[in-house]
Formats: sequence, C-alpha cells, structure tokens
Amino acid sequence: MATIIDGKEISKQIKDELREKVSNLKQKGIEVTLCVIQVGDDPASTIYVRNKQKACEYIGIKSQSYKLPESTTEAELLEIVEELNQSENVNGILVQMPLPKHINEDKIIEAISPDKDVDGFHPQSVGRLSIGQRGFISCTPAGVIELLKRYNIPIEGKECVVIGRSNIVGKPMAMLMLRENATVTVCHSRTKDLAKISSRADILIVAIGKAEFVTREFVKEGAVVIDVGIHRNENNKLCGDVDFDNVVDKVSAITPVPGGVGPMTIAMLMYNCVESAMSK
Repeated sequence: MATIIDGKEISKQIKDELREKVSNLKQKGIEVTLCVIQVGDDPASTIYVRNKQKACEYIGIKSQSYKLPESTTEAELLEIVEELNQSENVNGILVQMPLPKHINEDKIIEAISPDKDVDGFHPQSVGRLSIGQRGFISCTPAGVIELLKRYNIPIEGKECVVIGRSNIVGKPMAMLMLRENATVTVCHSRTKDLAKISSRADILIVAIGKAEFVTREFVKEGAVVIDVGIHRNENNKLCGDVDFDNVVDKVSAITPVPGGVGPMTIAMLMYNCVESAMSK
C-alpha cells in the first residue's frame, strides 16, 4: 500500500514552526515583512496572492500588497521594486507572475535585491544554488526536499529522474537532489525513450506540465513519485502530471494533487521570508 505524502500536513508543521520563530523575533523587536506586487487581474494570481496573505496572517508576518492596474508601465514597476529594495522594513519582495506582456519578467526579477528575493528566482540566487552557496531556493523544489525528508525517504545514493527543465522547478530541483547526493537525470520533451529512463528512478519528480502524462510504464516498482503539476482534466477535476489512479498501486510513496506539493510552495515562501529577517 503506497504512502500518500500529505503536503497539507507538512506545510502546517512548517507554518507552526515559523509562527514560533516569528513570535520570538517580535519579542526582540523584529517584524518580518513580505511585500507582494500584483499587476493586473489574472484570476489565478489573485487566488495565489490571497493564499500568501492568509499564510502571512497565520504565521504573524506583516503582509504589504501592491495591486497595480494592467496599464502599469515597466518603469513604474521597477521604481516600486527599487523603493522596496531600499526599505529597511521589508524582508521579502515577491512580484506575482505572470506579468502583462509589455513588462519584461526577467528584467523585473533581476531588479529585486538577491537579499530579498524570497521566490529564489534571481540569477544570483540560482548561481548560489548551483555552486552550493547559501541563498534563497526556489520555493517548490525546496518544498519537495522537505516532503522527502519529513517522510524519512532516503535521497543519498538514490537514482532520481526529474522530468521537466524549467528555471522555476526542473533545474533547481535537479541541483537540490545533487546537493542531497542523489544521482540525477533530467528529462524533457525532447528526451528519447522517456518512459525507459524514468522507470529506472528510485525517486521520480514530474514537472512536465502535461495532465496525467506519466502512467505505469514510466514508473519503477516501489518508486517514490513526486507530482509537481496541477491541471483540470476533462471532468473539471484537479489532477497532476501523473495519472495517480494508474500508478498508485505500483509505488511506495506518492504525492496527491491537490494536497501534495502545492501547499509546500507557500510554506517555503514563508520560510524564506523568516530566514531573510533572521539573517539581518
């Protein structure tokens, strides 16, 4: 019987630990502040921002929100980011993606101070990760590592396959698994014999962005499967990149969608904010 890895439960544990840390910081006169900037009215972004605000409230982090109109120029957004970079009262800056098409996302990410880059997207943050230096780590991959560790799933010496090579999940995920001494293979849309390669994995991490793409033939008997995807299927039901029902009886542990990796992303964002305040 497969272990269902409960991201909701683990994220609550992390948030409770952070709540205590924030309370201790407040006693020393340190307030943790996260600034979230949203440009436009993308419905998914609005939900994410609301969830981030709820998490801040629960933990005791002060949340500042900038809800800017779609017509906001790149220059105006850069000006706000620079003001927040300079503010001693701000620990974390998060610009909610996607941005309107007239704004260059890379330019905005690079404008955020690496010391306040709680999303872990700045090239300097990525560079620090790649050479093993301390820095902010992309929240979703960091959340996956926490899930594995808190479920006592061994990583060292294991064969890990990451399907997906995005800058936000696939690449940092591969680097983190290397840091944990796994042997890592990265696969993507151009990989030949994808099912053959992925079926070697002791730990299979799927972030390919295709609904229910991974089926039984992709999965080794007794593997651990981490599903980073989130979609709605033809019945409008939430699902991941993995066909859960098709593989669940073949694996030793698996994350469900929803309730697996998703809640961990916000928990790790909160973790990065608190780390930012503590490292001052």
